[in-house]
Amino acid sequence: MKKFLYNYIIPYLLFVLIYLWCATLRARNLNEQEEHHFKDLAGPYILTLWHGRIFYLFYYLRRHPDYFLLISPSEDGDLLARLATLMGYSVIRGSTYKKTISAARSLIKVLRKNQRIIIIADGSRGPRCVAHSGPLQLAGITGAPIFPMTFGAKNKVVLNTWDRFILPLPFTQCFLNFSSPLTLNPKSSDETIEGKRLDLENTLNHISQATDEA
Repeated sequence: MKKFLYNYIIPYLLFVLIYLWCATLRARNLNEQEEHHFKDLAGPYILTLWHGRIFYLFYYLRRHPDYFLLISPSEDGDLLARLATLMGYSVIRGSTYKKTISAARSLIKVLRKNQRIIIIADGSRGPRCVAHSGPLQLAGITGAPIFPMTFGAKNKVVLNTWDRFILPLPFTQCFLNFSSPLTLNPKSSDETIEGKRLDLENTLNHISQATDEA
């Protein structure tokens, strides 16, 4: 019964709820130029964001089957994978904590087929707003640029979760923000990767602060 609910009932209810909720929101893009930059690219790229800033971007970027999301093979992941499929994304089942190499190989294959991935910069467990090196390593291996992105809301609820998850209140204004791409050479040293990781972390924090102050 639980599996039936997770696969066929709850995902559809969440799908409808998200659509109705987000349909009431008004969006303003603080950096349309960089959004057009990655959308006009013919090749692969990586979109990345903080875990707590998922909600509206998950709706905003819908209907893109060339965007692949990495979702864990757990029962909760079954629900999320079904919901992501309903929203028009493609899904890769895997974990950044278990079978990390297998998940990374799947993401590399996607990028080498000139498709795109969306990856959470601080992972599914945090620490909050601390960028992991995974996106940079994928960029170094494949040559794909990384585009940081975020959203904020004028009126919102911030949940008391590890990621301080942001839920915009219905009928409020949301602010989208994108940044210029980060790139990494295939043979970058550990020091260079760490420097780029800090650049990614600082960039995500900077554009997130800009949406909060808009």
